Amino acid sequence: MASETLDPLDLRLLQALELDGRASFSRIAQVLGVSDQTVARRFRRLAATARLRVTGMTDDSRLGRDSWIVRLGCTPNVAQQLALALARRTDTQYVDLVSGGTEVMCAMNPRSRQERDDLLLERLHRTPRVTSVSAHCVLHSFYGGPLGWLRKISALDPDEEAALRPPAAAPTAPAVLDATDEALLAALRRDGRAPLAELQKATGQSEAVTRRRLERLRAAGVLYFAVEYDHEPLGQGIGAMCWLTVAPHALAETGRALAGHPEVRFAGVVTGPANVVISVLCRTSADLYAYLSDRIGALTGVRTAETALILRRVKALTYLPR
Repeated sequence: MASETLDPLDLRLLQALELDGRASFSRIAQVLGVSDQTVARRFRRLAATARLRVTGMTDDSRLGRDSWIVRLGCTPNVAQQLALALARRTDTQYVDLVSGGTEVMCAMNPRSRQERDDLLLERLHRTPRVTSVSAHCVLHSFYGGPLGWLRKISALDPDEEAALRPPAAAPTAPAVLDATDEALLAALRRDGRAPLAELQKATGQSEAVTRRRLERLRAAGVLYFAVEYDHEPLGQGIGAMCWLTVAPHALAETGRALAGHPEVRFAGVVTGPANVVISVLCRTSADLYAYLSDRIGALTGVRTAETALILRRVKALTYLPR
């Protein structure tokens, strides 16, 4: 679909799915003012041409778990193999090849301290031809996760958004998952729109219990739904990671400003020499330059900026071999 563009209805459908990934086609159709068949047909076409899929995701902050961004320097002949190995892991979300193929970057969510230490302190350091390992804990997120980038395209008007947006999750103490919750979440990671009968089979529980579990996880904010798709049809051909050094007193102000930029799909405070990292999408390299010069350059708290182009996204939320 790289040679095609998305029309306004495609964009409205994408944003609707990001607001509520399990909304029925009939509900979406009613809000968009089209027929159920039109929505279903558009969904199938985008799935085939733009690799559209809805994925059930876990907000690890609601479980008391930390998120990490890991940068791995390596020799060019091992980068692809290393990226694929990381992509197949269930505790990684994004895996990218950057820096001319000599660096692999991944976002990971280890479920326990033992899992974290096993990967960061043992396995990666023993991997042949890995020349450096740099791990950065995400201390605070200004944008990303349940706040998806598609809402920034403003394809829906405020009334349409309100009609589709589910109730906000209530703040609670860190949730504790049992084996049934884990089975349900695993099934939703494979297909966020899986029918209730399929989820029931995955959990081994009754339909009523499975529905209650699903509703409880969503209400607690543990479960949210993200939309995966190829960005080129939206005209966003350039992806980059920017590592910023920001004066400590300006962290909150800078983070809020970054979260409001249309180009930013993730912004967070991290540990390490560069204390803020952002993931950006731009149309061209010239647009990326303009963003760095005009938008980042205007933030008085930013002292330095390092930019790494994403050459290839190997994994986005779920691993989909091409």
